[in-house]
Amino acid sequence: MRRILADTGPLVAYLSAADAFHEWAVETLGRVSPPLVTCEAVLAEAAYLLRPSGDRVLELVERGLVVVEAPLAREAKAVRALMRRYRGRRPMDLADACLVRMAEIDPEAVVLTIDREFRDVYRKHGRKVIPTIMP
Repeated sequence: MRRILADTGPLVAYLSAADAFHEWAVETLGRVSPPLVTCEAVLAEAAYLLRPSGDRVLELVERGLVVVEAPLAREAKAVRALMRRYRGRRPMDLADACLVRMAEIDPEAVVLTIDREFRDVYRKHGRKVIPTIMP
């Protein structure tokens, strides 16, 4: 089974009925097999964007719908290299760098995102397209 790596946008859209991608996120998350996998940086971004009810992101973790991996603990050098590689073109934030690194580690992983950079700009291992699920 392919692991699905969750980016910030779909989590926010799923939890916020006011989000433009809410219906897409609800439908898409209803079709995929849990758990989604993400990193703490994604959860921090989502909680910030959903404030004052950002704690709802943790409900997804508590219910087992989202599993958190911590690639920074062992992959900080590789994550930093990714951020530096994209510094001049389109600066890559920490959450995106963690997800790209997670996609590099698991060649079968696919990224659930609304962020076109994963499709159009970011590459794993320098040149390989990152498979995505997008609206």
